[in-house]
Amino acid sequence: QVRKKREISEAMGQTALSVSDSSEALLNEDKEESNDDESVENYPDFSWDTLPLYMHVRKIESFSDEELKFLSKFPLVTLEKTTEMGTYGSTDVGSIKSAEKIKEYNANAKVLFYWNCIINYTCYSFQKELDDHEDWFLKDKTTGEDVEVHRGNRKLFDLSQPEVQKWWIDKATGVCDHPSIDGLFIDAITDVVSPTYLTNVANISDEKKTEVVKGWNEMMSDIQEALVQKKKLKVANVLRALLSDSGLSYLHYFDGSYLERFEDHDVEYLEKGIAAAQQAAQSKKILALTMRLCDSSDDEVDYDDMRKLQPRIDYCIGLFLIIAEKYSYLYIHDGYDVNTDSDGKCKSKVWLKRFSQYDRPLGEPLGPAEKVSNYNYTRVFEHVKVKVNIKEKRAHLSWSDDWVIV
Repeated sequence: QVRKKREISEAMGQTALSVSDSSEALLNEDKEESNDDESVENYPDFSWDTLPLYMHVRKIESFSDEELKFLSKFPLVTLEKTTEMGTYGSTDVGSIKSAEKIKEYNANAKVLFYWNCIINYTCYSFQKELDDHEDWFLKDKTTGEDVEVHRGNRKLFDLSQPEVQKWWIDKATGVCDHPSIDGLFIDAITDVVSPTYLTNVANISDEKKTEVVKGWNEMMSDIQEALVQKKKLKVANVLRALLSDSGLSYLHYFDGSYLERFEDHDVEYLEKGIAAAQQAAQSKKILALTMRLCDSSDDEVDYDDMRKLQPRIDYCIGLFLIIAEKYSYLYIHDGYDVNTDSDGKCKSKVWLKRFSQYDRPLGEPLGPAEKVSNYNYTRVFEHVKVKVNIKEKRAHLSWSDDWVIV
């Protein structure tokens, strides 16, 4: 309880410097606590033999047997909102059914249930329970009406209310109690803790935002305690360079972080994100890095000729390898939506495809990555030498089976 109060206090209203200091202290504390095998006993399988891979996917209808076999090969899988709800009526039931079928092919695959920490997506079986609780949602400070985001049809939970926190936790733990669900994927952390989202986009007052952030910290502390007792994973969309310390001060609530939009801004933003990811990975946190190969709607891209995509694939792999430690995983994609369009074609053009680099020998890292000059990083593994230039967005991967011995 003492640590819980300290963590919540540290997450509230401090300067960037003090938050950075506290985040490093908390990560070091987590690192000390995770030095024994018991602390990672429910982590996904991991090997340096080849590139460690992650999967993040959304499909409304049921997965085919071919797709289930494909999914089962990934050590860590997040089933997004709407998973199989077209077949089973809701995301929670669909996710459980999908997880059961995946585990028929690979019992060791870790499957996470998607649960947003503030945005009310209405695709769950327990949505009707909210019909009598209109006061559980945030109100626009100007109009007094419900705050609605994401094209005006998503309400935001008022996390300052203990009843809302309890409901959110009860639903999350209820799904996680199923033996085929290995943990929780918690989304939209930055919407809660970013400097401007709640006040500018949601249009709530500064005072209300302070209450919501405080309630969110209490809720994260409680869900952490509940899932630790159940030996379930806690992975969150939390590391983001737009935050003062890239989200490191919140990472102690979770076993690890998913990373998206890693390249969204300028090269300095990317440098900051790399540094935060390296710090988290070195603290034995799970990292699930997702990188866009390109936009699946881009008809100019020839997905049948992977040679044309080689530079981008190599860059994604190179960027991953300069941050990766044990329990880091990579997903290169063109979008998470693998539903079919009106013509019966999959919306993802790389779904069920496997890049040749994924099967080349990797081997353990021979040391940490080195930043050798502005924007240039290098790292050596047993079977590949990595050079990355983040300003030019290019990487050179020298694989051992291409090395010439003289």
